[in-house]
Amino acid sequence: MLTLESHVCGTWQAPTGDGVITRHAVTGEPVAAVSSAGIDLEAAVAHARDVGGPTLRSMTFHERAALLKGIGLYLMAEKELLYELSTATGATRADSWIDLEGGAGVLLSYASKGRRELPDGNVLLDGEPEVLARDGSFLAAHVATPRQGVAVQINAFNFPVWGMLEKLAPAVLAGVPTIVKPATPTAFLTEAMVRLVVESSLLPDGALQLICGSVDGIFDHLGGQDHVAFTGSADTATVLRSHPTLVSRSVRFNAEADSLNAAILGMAATPGTAEFDLFTTEVVREMTVKAGQKCTAIRRALVPTAEIDAVADALATALTNVRVGDPADEATTMGALVSTTQRDEVRGAVMSLRSATNVVVDACTFHDVDPDVGAFLAPTLLRAIDADARSVHATEAFGPVCTLVGYDGPEDAVRLAALGAGSLVASVVTPDVNEAAALTLDIAAHHGRVHVLNASTAATSTGHGSPLPTLVHGGPGRAGGGEEMGGLRGMRHHMQTTAVQGSPDVLTAVTGQWMPGATRYIDRGHPFKLHFDDLQVGTAIRTGSRTVTLDDIENFAHNTGDHFYAHMDEAAAAASPIFGGRVAHGYLVLSLAAGLFVWPDPGPVLANYGVDRCRFAKPTYPGDTLTVWLTAKRKTLRTGAGYGEVAWDAQVVNQDDEMVAAYDVLTMVANRPGANSAPDPAPGKDQGQGIT
Repeated sequence: MLTLESHVCGTWQAPTGDGVITRHAVTGEPVAAVSSAGIDLEAAVAHARDVGGPTLRSMTFHERAALLKGIGLYLMAEKELLYELSTATGATRADSWIDLEGGAGVLLSYASKGRRELPDGNVLLDGEPEVLARDGSFLAAHVATPRQGVAVQINAFNFPVWGMLEKLAPAVLAGVPTIVKPATPTAFLTEAMVRLVVESSLLPDGALQLICGSVDGIFDHLGGQDHVAFTGSADTATVLRSHPTLVSRSVRFNAEADSLNAAILGMAATPGTAEFDLFTTEVVREMTVKAGQKCTAIRRALVPTAEIDAVADALATALTNVRVGDPADEATTMGALVSTTQRDEVRGAVMSLRSATNVVVDACTFHDVDPDVGAFLAPTLLRAIDADARSVHATEAFGPVCTLVGYDGPEDAVRLAALGAGSLVASVVTPDVNEAAALTLDIAAHHGRVHVLNASTAATSTGHGSPLPTLVHGGPGRAGGGEEMGGLRGMRHHMQTTAVQGSPDVLTAVTGQWMPGATRYIDRGHPFKLHFDDLQVGTAIRTGSRTVTLDDIENFAHNTGDHFYAHMDEAAAAASPIFGGRVAHGYLVLSLAAGLFVWPDPGPVLANYGVDRCRFAKPTYPGDTLTVWLTAKRKTLRTGAGYGEVAWDAQVVNQDDEMVAAYDVLTMVANRPGANSAPDPAPGKDQGQGIT
């Protein structure tokens, strides 16, 4: 039997006292002793703040993303060790795949999003700048920076690896260190995974700490820069969020709690349709994966009253094909619950439900295991006697249990779904897209995610119970009122958004992005002749001019086939309340602008890969003369690629200096040969001539 250690202040530390004994879910044999006796929680918090935090904040988003990628790949390479240990939690290999490879996948997903969607800096600009002075001399921008605290995780037992990594990924990407408290029954698997992470030497000291056992008292050391993320029961979430220190110091608290998730069989999904079969398959899967120990599992199957007998029969038949037994056996489709204590709690919940339901299925054959020794429970399907019975919508049996509930019409289905008082996810299964749309919109306010399933998505659907790193995981009301993951949304919980007011030059220095009205540097030659390393944000060129002619417009129309009346019909264009006469195509304006600023010879600019934020501010008429201001707006290095991305602010003005078009040109620009990357000179300290 192992005695689990905690990893705090850079070292592995054994507890000083006896711990809680966790047991093998199948054999009942002791697995580990879990205790945090003697662990200095205050020192762990201080180590995160004073060591881990400053190091992470000194790194760019891209550097932090590289950490996540490295850890994800390392865990994937060492996964077999974790698979072997995971069997003791009662999980089959398929169950463990969700936990282990799904957890590593979250790291890799966040690593990819960090590299693709975040700047290569440590300040995140939130939206466009706000102009506060008519002459543009005073601006404001919202910027997000890492909070200077610690993220404390308190996790549930059902996903000891994924549950930790899906919280760790956005915290590390944001630049905030983490302290993890795993649930005691499966802490041995979390500890083994953290040992691998520490062994990899990829994360800086203090970025990740592990406390096996109680963290009672840790909240006393938290403050307004800190964040608590809890996964568990709604009752425990209520107790924790009301902790006096969390309340008085406004500590951010995110809860992902249990919920009575529903699956709704649409009125159009009658027996014989593909959707009817998809519904029964989805319900059985959610009852049996992880032995139903998923916060997203289907607890209530809402079906039209006219079809409830057919659904009950189909589910009962499908459940007979579920093989319950030793999770180490490849033939097993459902293993054990995590412990006999958990099994007994589920049995108690079923007894509460029995007062308002009839049993459809509650027995099975247990293969090659002793169900009295291991934490085994037969898949249990109940049928509500009274669709409105409170226990049906308030009692969660956190195991392989689901209740069939009949509904009379779409409005009744929506009402019954809402009786769950807030859920993580609901499924709508119907071949009728209008029915699907109506149900989705009516239940959306009560759910964090709505999974719509029909025959066209059957082969590609990720499933009712699968939280994805790119989608929000959380829900209102009983589900905790929080959200995790959701792509970069999850990272923002660990950052402070601040409105910064100042001059364009100040905001350029703060954000690392050129702001309208900031100094332009124009004496360095054509900016397209500069390598990425030598290009400074604010480097600019004011091009020569080009007068637009009627021949230009007609030739462009002929070559493109764009004969829109405003370009080709003088009378119709003159009658327009917008144009008042023939005008140049917007794309002609962009093309002529490109002709003014593009450097024709081979050079550092490797490719133009698009434009962003394109707007045509004013019509361009025959006889108008166009000039372009092109300014290096933003640089993003692609480490190891030999180039970086440069966004250029393009402003096309006419002879009266009126803006006719504005957009960002996106280019790939090569590094200087032999150079990796050079830091930008500080904005405002360029050696060249500056103009505003």
